Amino acid sequence: MQRAPSKTESAIFHALLVTTSALILTCIFLISQKAPIERTMGVVQKIFYFHVPSAYGMYIGAAACFVGSVAYMLKPTDTRDALARAGAEVAVVFGAIVLTTGPLWAAKAWGFYWTWDPRLTTSMLSVMMYVAYAVLRAFSGDSVGERKFAAALGIIAAFNLPIIHYSVQKWSGQHPTVIGAKGGGLKDVWMTRTLLFGFLAFTCFAILLIWGRMRLEMARHRLARAEEDALDLGLDDRESV
Repeated sequence: MQRAPSKTESAIFHALLVTTSALILTCIFLISQKAPIERTMGVVQKIFYFHVPSAYGMYIGAAACFVGSVAYMLKPTDTRDALARAGAEVAVVFGAIVLTTGPLWAAKAWGFYWTWDPRLTTSMLSVMMYVAYAVLRAFSGDSVGERKFAAALGIIAAFNLPIIHYSVQKWSGQHPTVIGAKGGGLKDVWMTRTLLFGFLAFTCFAILLIWGRMRLEMARHRLARAEEDALDLGLDDRESV
């Protein structure tokens, strides 16, 4: 049976929870009070500080799903399955933020909410694949075979992530490139600081969500094992009578 989290692990988790909360609140303060209003787009540009770190958070969740899926294929364990499942669900959460903030930003920049731009299309495809993973794990059985099928989907979904990153370079498109050698750049120092702080806050947030979801999943496994042991014990007692 899987062991319960130690006091040290629980203390670290709660410390991360407090730290992440402080980082998110500080990030909101920097976005609202320190980052300047961009001259062309106005206040709508501040969506950028949520949109880009959320995409990074989606990558972290996807990476966790990929690592957990590969590890489960090599040696099936509840912990590895929990990591893959948590990563996929976190990828869905941050992907939903990306697909919500992106159109809001696009409406001001392009004049319409959606276009079948290569990066937008591949991003939506990735989110749909992780939604499929989450639905599969939620409504299918819990046998090794079904978990491996889901793990295979988690591995396949990861191959779309580099395509998202390089889609603008390979197929052009309308999606802006702000960061990088060919990007427009962040003109004010507080723009750069706010974005970097956003990366830190959303990284901790993604790790916290993955860890918390894993703790919940492992607790579910321990409860299921305890119920099975109790049932076996009850049957054994009846047989002895």
